[in-house]
Amino acid sequence: MTQPTHTAVDAVTLKGWLHDADEIALFDVREQGQYGEGHPFYAVPMPFSRLELDVGRLAPRTDARIVLADDGDGVAQAAAAALASLGYTNLFVLDGGMPAWRAAGYTLFAGVNVPSKTFGELAEHHYHTPRVTAQELAAMQAGPQAPVVLDGRPTSEFRKMNIPGAICCPNGELAYRLRDLVPDNTTPIVINCAGRTRSIIGAQSLINFGVANPVYALENGTQGWYLNDFTLEHGGTARYPDNGLPQEIDAARDNAQALTQRFDVPHIDAAQAKAWLADTARTTFLCDVRTAEEFAIQTLPGAQHTPGGQLMQATDQYVGIRRARLVLFDAEGVRATVVASWLRQMGHDAVVLDGGLQAGLAAGVRAAQGPTHEVTALPAVSAAQLVTGLTAQSMLALDLRGSMAYRAGHVAGARWSTRARLAQDLRGVPHDTTLVLIGDADGDDAAELAVADLRALGFRNLRRLQGGFAAWRDAGNAVRQGADTLPDARCIDYLFFVHDRHDGNKAAARQYLAWETGLIAQLDAQELATFRFPPAG
Repeated sequence: MTQPTHTAVDAVTLKGWLHDADEIALFDVREQGQYGEGHPFYAVPMPFSRLELDVGRLAPRTDARIVLADDGDGVAQAAAAALASLGYTNLFVLDGGMPAWRAAGYTLFAGVNVPSKTFGELAEHHYHTPRVTAQELAAMQAGPQAPVVLDGRPTSEFRKMNIPGAICCPNGELAYRLRDLVPDNTTPIVINCAGRTRSIIGAQSLINFGVANPVYALENGTQGWYLNDFTLEHGGTARYPDNGLPQEIDAARDNAQALTQRFDVPHIDAAQAKAWLADTARTTFLCDVRTAEEFAIQTLPGAQHTPGGQLMQATDQYVGIRRARLVLFDAEGVRATVVASWLRQMGHDAVVLDGGLQAGLAAGVRAAQGPTHEVTALPAVSAAQLVTGLTAQSMLALDLRGSMAYRAGHVAGARWSTRARLAQDLRGVPHDTTLVLIGDADGDDAAELAVADLRALGFRNLRRLQGGFAAWRDAGNAVRQGADTLPDARCIDYLFFVHDRHDGNKAAARQYLAWETGLIAQLDAQELATFRFPPAG
């Protein structure tokens, strides 16, 4: 008899666990669109379609308490079996899934990065962060002392759209690089993001850091600018300089020391970091908050690249375990301190590694890696062979990329699916059909994870398309595209209201801003108590 891989837990018990003293991960194994439509406050997205690719990074300790949640449709049970095969031993499934959570009287929160976004709104209330409207910024830009507009988002987001004249400087870099971008300490500074909370946190970061300049958050960010009928630029390249230590680094270090004292940010030495990382009874994440370029040159073994601004505002993309320890490091002691000061206010046990990268390298600090999944290598078929197979109806092209990639262009005749929906989407397909899988790459991608599931359904003739969709398209073969090729209701991996706001959809932008400002009202007393702001004054 097969041993069960998990234990069922009811919603009331799970709610208690989320607020007890022990580590816990609540992984929502539905796809991103489903997750974004409504999930518990502390749920971390862990789509079943990517489960084995992401779980080792987000939950590196295999005996951590892990709860899996779905729509009560059996996906969580399948996910538990997959995790058990990787060696995870302390697995639970929310009995009845999200319907049971709602039936117990608990809130399902729409959107993504909900704890971080909620914190940003709370921070504005606590600190009374100064802000300007789009109209006020436009007037300031036309006035005698124009402000410097700094965009606190990552470069990839900045390129999509930006306020005219803005310079990209992600929030985690602001305090460190400010004087390279704004040498004069009387120049007004306006921080913006796409919406609200990164504008707030970026502006308040500089204020907390003690900069002398007048600092403001742009109310509603690029969306507010666009909704007021101002023009956005696209493809912007203005950004912080890639250089050595920035100007006034000694003053920045002094400010970081003052920030440490004000917010009681713990600093630990390399020996303590090594002891924590070797402790198998607790989860410790080793977080490199520097830029991607710095990380690529050198980092500590096992460290995760967690760019500072994103670690604050999208924490659940990097940390899957509540009440884990977070050891942050940089190269100079400024960025890690700023980020840790915010993470501690968010309720995380965040500390700074004294001496940063160099101290860690000298002491041999390293983080253990979580379990990894061995990719199943499949025989490849060429685009020409797939043409022949499709014509003879002996092959079926199964596209397992994201739904928006499928809409943007796919093999004519290909069927789209995702791992959780294979049984439904392949119902009626003869098991002797050769399935040709199409993923994002030829190697380690989500399409390869579906192999075992397809074999369990009875399909034995599995292949992959050599070179993926790009090879098919480049060979001049028939391609289909368009929203009509896949209905919105089937795009369970895509949250429309979050993404459509960037594509000129004013209704989606208004919906998103209303969602952000409405988060606080949905919190219960226990969720609100997560956050630890210092006394006002």
